[in-house]
Amino acid sequence: MIIQNQDEMIKAGRLSEPYKGITDCFARTIKDEGVLSLWRGNTANVIRYFPTQALNFAFKDYFKRLFNFKKDRDGYWKWFAGNLASGGAAGASSLLFVYSLDYARTRLANDAKAAKKGGERQFNGLIDVYKKTIQSDGIAGLYRGFNISCIGIIVYRGLYFGMYDSLKPVVLVGGMQDSFLASFLLGWGITIGAGLASYPIDTVRRRMMMT
Repeated sequence: MIIQNQDEMIKAGRLSEPYKGITDCFARTIKDEGVLSLWRGNTANVIRYFPTQALNFAFKDYFKRLFNFKKDRDGYWKWFAGNLASGGAAGASSLLFVYSLDYARTRLANDAKAAKKGGERQFNGLIDVYKKTIQSDGIAGLYRGFNISCIGIIVYRGLYFGMYDSLKPVVLVGGMQDSFLASFLLGWGITIGAGLASYPIDTVRRRMMMT
């Protein structure tokens, strides 16, 4: 996340020079700010994680019932599109409830000690992010980048849920139907594919959060 946003951090005077890669980012962060700084923003992430997962699955089931496509009745491709749509709609709906926590997590994780301000941080913690953002930009400031985030989550969750629900009954047949390894590899492959497809959008949305 820091490497994604280092250009914005340099512009804001919070980073003196770009990181050369993951190893350099780890080494410099630990050297300049200590090991605990690697977990900065994790409180917001933990608070956000559980309701996000619960809402995703609840909304996915709701939208699947709403679209109500059946493979035998409507054909494979219409059923497949319904799975993608229900996954994407579930992701976008859950994002509305937890987006401000994702915004706060991003700001805290990228809140390096300022290179030009004597090592000061911009925020003192989660509550301080909310307070300062609302003071400067109003409630809308907590939803900066929300539109592009909706597109990203629709792409990611649509592929994540939709592809798994659609490919599982086609790929995991016969001897692989009860195979843990086959299920794991299918889920792993779909997760990587969904992440690769949505990553460029994630980069843009996080940079919008930082501006």
